[in-house]
Amino acid sequence: MNETAGVRFRRLHRAHVITEELPERRLKGSSSYSGKVFKVTLLSLGGFLLLPLLVIILILESPIHPEVFSLKDPPLMKGCWEPNQKLREAQRLYEDQILGPESIANIGDVLFTGTADGKILKLIGRRVVTVTRLGRLPCGSREDEPTCGRPLGIRVGPNGTLFVADAYLGLFEVNPTTGAATRLVSGGQVVAGRKLSFINDLTVTQDGKKVYFTDSSSRWQRRDYLQLIMEATADGRVLEYDAETKELSVVMENLRFPNGIQLLPNEESVLVAETTMARIRRVHVAGLNKGGMDTFVDNLPGFPDNVRPSSTGGYWVTMAAVRPNPGFSMLDFLSQRPWIKKFIFKLFSQDVLMKFVPRYSLVAELHDGGVCSRSFHDAGGLVAAYASEAHEHDGKLYVGSFRSPYIAVLDLQKA
Repeated sequence: MNETAGVRFRRLHRAHVITEELPERRLKGSSSYSGKVFKVTLLSLGGFLLLPLLVIILILESPIHPEVFSLKDPPLMKGCWEPNQKLREAQRLYEDQILGPESIANIGDVLFTGTADGKILKLIGRRVVTVTRLGRLPCGSREDEPTCGRPLGIRVGPNGTLFVADAYLGLFEVNPTTGAATRLVSGGQVVAGRKLSFINDLTVTQDGKKVYFTDSSSRWQRRDYLQLIMEATADGRVLEYDAETKELSVVMENLRFPNGIQLLPNEESVLVAETTMARIRRVHVAGLNKGGMDTFVDNLPGFPDNVRPSSTGGYWVTMAAVRPNPGFSMLDFLSQRPWIKKFIFKLFSQDVLMKFVPRYSLVAELHDGGVCSRSFHDAGGLVAAYASEAHEHDGKLYVGSFRSPYIAVLDLQKA
């Protein structure tokens, strides 16, 4: 056997070391390949599903056209604004018997309010009595609201009649005994080139000759209030109704969601809650400064609704949403980012979005110069949710709500 053959023979009989290294490599290779296939499939499927959605989002027009505006950094919630749970000490009245008692007035010990089903109610002791209905049935749905009516601000006039601001139907004077209602101003009419689309609150002079009221928007109705807040357009106004001449005039315009309104004792100015801007303006309606405006209080820690007098010479201001500091305020964040607002309203309805708004009821007593003297809080709105007004009577604070099925009452002597 020659040398070449010997080498071939030895190679044929070389011992093999058996290991598991090669199978592992094959296994890893197979696993890696399967993972890649899975990722590619998942991404493809995701892209297949998301692409039409993105196209729809780009094609759909947003229902709102928000403006960029700026708010100051919220004030620190300390001192008078220090969080407490005093509003949770309130008791609920007429629970599940009334819905959305936005505003409250009293004649003696009898309370009056307007509710989401279009009624003006008289609350006597434990009884709930219907005074009148301003609109017509059916009621209860978003579509029905413009014809059913939605009574908001309510006041007692000098002759013992009720003055009511209905968001859709207009201003009314109502006899609390007979229920007879007289329309003073028709909702939906055009005044100075703009439509009365969202009549909100009113205040009456002592002689009943002048009624001042807010029209929150010429574009949005009450049922679209969240769109109005998000759009933040300055199309709100304060108007004057002259009961003697029946004339209607614009006192102030270009306000961002003017809401609650309260006549000052000298009857030359009114306080107006400018909700979107988290401030209260003083609008001069008579005297040397008529037609002018300044700020009563700026940069509130929440978004103000109705303004009502307190027994100490101040004013009760109610807020249903706050701007926590320390904390995060979504509305402050979105004020500089209109494109996010547009995107949100392309995807979600107002009812869905309301579920994401943190509930926090805050009632504060303010004095001249906007100085806060005391405040009552209910973080989470566990007892007094969606607070819209604080009406003081006989040592008690009756807290209305634009959404809840009750009135909350707080004993001020114990708070």
